[in-house]
Amino acid sequence: MIFITGPLFSGKRQAAMALLRWSEEELARRAVWEVEERAADCPDLPALARALADYEVVIASEIGGGVVPVDPAERAYREAAGRLSCLLAGEAETVVRVFCGIPTVLKGRVP
Repeated sequence: MIFITGPLFSGKRQAAMALLRWSEEELARRAVWEVEERAADCPDLPALARALADYEVVIASEIGGGVVPVDPAERAYREAAGRLSCLLAGEAETVVRVFCGIPTVLKGRVP
């Protein structure tokens, strides 16, 4: 599995298509994105990470950026999203971070 992460609107899906030479249709069939939203009320993040690892590509947005929200529910959501990303990065063969549209391979290599 290839795990792609980066800030909101940083070009993660476009980078995935360019790196893998996939069309939008292929991406829709072979990848899943916005997975950080699934972490919000998930009682078992390791199980969620294992299920998501069945996709060829998993894309998650980094959220928070060091800002700690006052609202406890928002803090819990951001913590769960971060923990899910850590689990996915651990499971992944390749990890790519996209910033300003530029992909940087952090782990493994792009096939």
